[in-house]
Amino acid sequence: MFNDFKLAEGRPVYLQVKDYMKRLIVQGALQADRRLPATRELAGLLGVSRNTVISAYAELEEDGFAYTVQGKGSFAAAVTPVRAAEEESGSGCAKLDWSERFSDYALLAEELDLMKRGIRAAKGTISFTSIAPDEKLFDLDSVRRAFSDRMAVEGHVLLNYGYAKGYKPLIDYLMDYMARKGVDTRDKDMLITSGFTEGFDIVLSAIRKKSGRVLCENPTHNTAIKNLKLHGLEITGIPMERDGISIGGLEQALAEGEYDLAYFVPSYHNPTGIVTSLQKRLELMTLMNRFRIPVVEDGFNEELRYSGSHVAPLAAMAGAGNGVIYIGSFSKVLFPGLRVGWVLGDRRLIGTLESVKRARSIHTSTLDQSLLYQYLHNGNLEKYLRKARAEYKRKYELTLACCRERVPYSALSGDGGLHLFMAFEQGFDTRKLLAACSQRGVIFTPGDNFYTDGAGGNTLRLGFSRVADEDIRKGIAIIGEAAYELMKGPDQAEAAQNK
Repeated sequence: MFNDFKLAEGRPVYLQVKDYMKRLIVQGALQADRRLPATRELAGLLGVSRNTVISAYAELEEDGFAYTVQGKGSFAAAVTPVRAAEEESGSGCAKLDWSERFSDYALLAEELDLMKRGIRAAKGTISFTSIAPDEKLFDLDSVRRAFSDRMAVEGHVLLNYGYAKGYKPLIDYLMDYMARKGVDTRDKDMLITSGFTEGFDIVLSAIRKKSGRVLCENPTHNTAIKNLKLHGLEITGIPMERDGISIGGLEQALAEGEYDLAYFVPSYHNPTGIVTSLQKRLELMTLMNRFRIPVVEDGFNEELRYSGSHVAPLAAMAGAGNGVIYIGSFSKVLFPGLRVGWVLGDRRLIGTLESVKRARSIHTSTLDQSLLYQYLHNGNLEKYLRKARAEYKRKYELTLACCRERVPYSALSGDGGLHLFMAFEQGFDTRKLLAACSQRGVIFTPGDNFYTDGAGGNTLRLGFSRVADEDIRKGIAIIGEAAYELMKGPDQAEAAQNK
């Protein structure tokens, strides 16, 4: 006994000793009323100081796992050991077959979980799968200052329960932020959520499923596809064109049936990176208003514009209308570790969404909300965006140039943001390309993950935000080489690349 104690770095030693002795008592290795080793003896056995053991024993006594007899030492308290409890109840080591108890929702969620089924990147792999921000750009000094500033003002409040609707200073800031985008915020309200995904899930939970059908672009955000399917909705995907969703395709779909809602990503669309043109946004909103279909707008990557003029979100084009539900987040720009997003919509709708949120998770972390608010309030967003845009634009142009030089694609899109979308000739299989590249230490996201109808087998998404320059050059060269080989065979591929 006592020979399996191991110290972990960073945690007070006396607490580690306390937890170790507590485990021995609970498991029955140290039986009730048995004298514990003397403090000097245990210190020698565990390789710690005697004062550490004294503190540990005091903590054990405070928690009711030990007691002291004057002049005799410390003893294990009468705690029913786990093993004894099992024997007394007759439960033994009973095991349930949990696979028989999963709901259809849980089984579908696991089936649609791409993270579980994706390629595991070995150390040193060049990965183009992520479209998260580059953590090297995070301004940690400003984050620390924001945290200190807010804690100094109301730290005791921030560590208590908050409100389901959200942290009011952040709501006020974001309402003004949306107004600066041209959104008419009169008769609108906002719910703070734990990122886009929770906001989307809450919206889908609140909207009545009359037709059970939803409209969206095809391809589209794979997390949105997953959540739409989990809510039992039938997805009708409308093809994308170079300047956004096909209006002709949208008109045809509207003529063929009814829809409960539409989901659109008009700016730096995931996965194509396309920015829907102003004209198409106007036409889209005209159709949605005519058919009275609620629109969920995903404000994905709106801040990462590298060229051209700002295009107003659909929520702004709705004017005083209340048919657009805007879901926003800074997770692709600032800090995805702060799980904070927002839903902006009709005041009556937000009131109901607040109740759904309260029933599910009570509220989003007030500490996270307040930290984000103070960071924004201190004027850091504007400074950070200038730096981030410059760096991501540089990487975007590098990736674009490498693709044009090395890869035999048939189409390439991406007007900004953190990724490019690539298509090869029909019949080309990017899953086979991924397998070939993976063997050479490069991975990317196959495009069929983003299609609503099983198409896209000839497409892929390249995320470049977290990839070093040299790896961008090397990785894209490998993708191009492997693509040529799949198209023409190794000998012809080498000749084609050397032209």
